[in-house]
Formats: sequence, C-alpha cells, structure tokens
Amino acid sequence: MLFVSSPLYEDLPPAPGVRGRKKPRRSLTRDAVVAAAIEVLDEGGIDGMNMRAVAERLGTGPASLYAHVSGKDELLALIIEKLCGDIPLPVPGAAPWQEQLKDAIRAMRRLFNEHKDIARASLGNIPTGPNAMTLINAVLGVLREAGLPDQVIAYAVDILPLYATATAYEESLYEGKGFEDGGEEYIMELRRYWSSLPVDRFPHIVALAVPLTTMEGPDDRFEFGLDALVRGIESMGATERNRRETGLPDRAGTAPSP
Repeated sequence: MLFVSSPLYEDLPPAPGVRGRKKPRRSLTRDAVVAAAIEVLDEGGIDGMNMRAVAERLGTGPASLYAHVSGKDELLALIIEKLCGDIPLPVPGAAPWQEQLKDAIRAMRRLFNEHKDIARASLGNIPTGPNAMTLINAVLGVLREAGLPDQVIAYAVDILPLYATATAYEESLYEGKGFEDGGEEYIMELRRYWSSLPVDRFPHIVALAVPLTTMEGPDDRFEFGLDALVRGIESMGATERNRRETGLPDRAGTAPSP
C-alpha cells in the first residue's frame, strides 16, 4: 500500500514510509530569524549559535536563512540592534543628565547580562542600526543640552558603552567558570592568600587585602566605576568650558578658537 502525505494529515504522526517533516514555528522573516537566534544564544552562548542551530529552531534548513541574513556576524549585529531598541531613551531636561546617562549605561549592561555572552560580539564593533543610532542620538542630545563640550561628549559616548560592555562580558565569563555564588568563595580564597603574603615584600597588598576583596553588593563595583566616569566627564566638561571662557590653551598648547 502506498502512503501519501497530505495537508489533511499534517497534524498526525508520519505514516510508514513517509519521512516526517518539521513544521516551521513561525513565518520566515528577518525578525523571526533574529528572535530564533536570541533563543539559541540564550541557551548556548555565541559559540553555540550558528546558522544551522537557528535554522533547526525555525524548522527549516540553513540555506533558507541566507535570504534574510548574510551569516553569523550579521545575525549577531542584528541581535545587538534589537537589544538597543529595548533601552529607554533619555529625554533632555527630563532628569539630571548625570542620572540619565547612568540609567542608559545600566540598561545596556543589564540587557547584555540577560543574553549570555552577547557582549563579546559588541566589543570592537560600532553599531550603526537605527535602534542603536536612535539611542546614541538621544544620549548626545542630553549631553549637549547639559552644555558639555563637543569632544568631551564624543569621548563619553564611546567610553561609557565600552565600560558597560566589558563589564557584562567579564560577568559572562564568571558564569562559565561556575561562579554561581558570584565568585564569593574564590574571592575569600584570594583574600586569605593576599593576607598571608610576606609583609616585607608586599606591604600594601597585605594591608589592603580586605578592602581589595570587599564589595557591598553585586553591583557595587560597577556603580563605583560608573559614578567615577560620570563625575570625571562632568569635571572635564567644566574644565573645558573654563578654558574656553578664559582663553587658556589646552594641554597641547593650542589656544581656543575665537
């Protein structure tokens, strides 16, 4: 007897002699491909995310994905672009610029932490998608509204996202090393080791063994660094404005333009 596959029987198990086919979970669009890639990424990280794994998640073959993305690198860029769209946009004048800037960087780190080691793909790449540029443009607007000098703003929107990205990537490495407790056991071992070092050779490490291995909470170190960076940006902005107002040369000896 010949068993024929028919749409009428697609909700039944495959008949004898008929090879079963996976049903696509969703219509194949670029958005669907990106959504599936995020699911695969969340399970296995960047190394486990490839075109074949994403295609299997969608119930199709890898070749069908290339009509929507050129490959893994573009897929990673599209994931980052989608995450940028989930970060609330700051609005000039809605709150102190320092807090708006901090909130944007906190949100960036949080989103990266929610998706395995995606921060790794962001390092060394400048996002140019519409979501990313909308976010950058909004942050630039807040900083310009605050009256910060242009070059200070330019460096600020470069180094602060890098800080969030590098921190999130480092934290993803902790997970891979089994630091489920936040690395507390390792930190305590490090404290005991540093405390036991010869004082005559490492007097400052021994003296600061406890402060060097103390954090009030999981975000304590990140918040310290973020605050230090934003205060520095604020201070440098004030210094630059004062230089321009008084006509003093900059550190390179160049006088400000009239």
